[in-house]
Amino acid sequence: MSVYVRLLAAHQRIYEASGGRVGHRLLGVPTLLLTTRGRRTGQRRTVALVYARDGDDLLVVASNGGSDKPPSWLLNLSAEPVVGVRLKRHQRRATARVVRPDDDGYDRLLALCDAVNRGRYSAYQRKTSRPIPIVALSPQATPKDDR
Repeated sequence: MSVYVRLLAAHQRIYEASGGRVGHRLLGVPTLLLTTRGRRTGQRRTVALVYARDGDDLLVVASNGGSDKPPSWLLNLSAEPVVGVRLKRHQRRATARVVRPDDDGYDRLLALCDAVNRGRYSAYQRKTSRPIPIVALSPQATPKDDR
């Protein structure tokens, strides 16, 4: 396991354990905790992700570090688009919508995400032939997430 992967895992544990009081920023970029249900197991799965904003929507990028395989969380939310989101100390449900490179508005959303993450997403796309989608998380009206 690389140092970077261990850093990300430690960051996520701190974010979760502190109830969002610590962990919103990692290496200078804003992060949220996304909770999906495993598409096969039904178990809750949480991952810390860099995010950008587009109005009320939170945007996350399914880059998987430029891997040729999509991240598991993308497959999970494709099967069940109602997800949990922790942003700082606030939890809520959101509906996930996958935006693919051939969809209208993708380039604008990618520019927002890439600016927040200092150009890393463009670099990740150069590493793989897999089209990297963006996921727009639209908050639901319910303020609490019981996932």
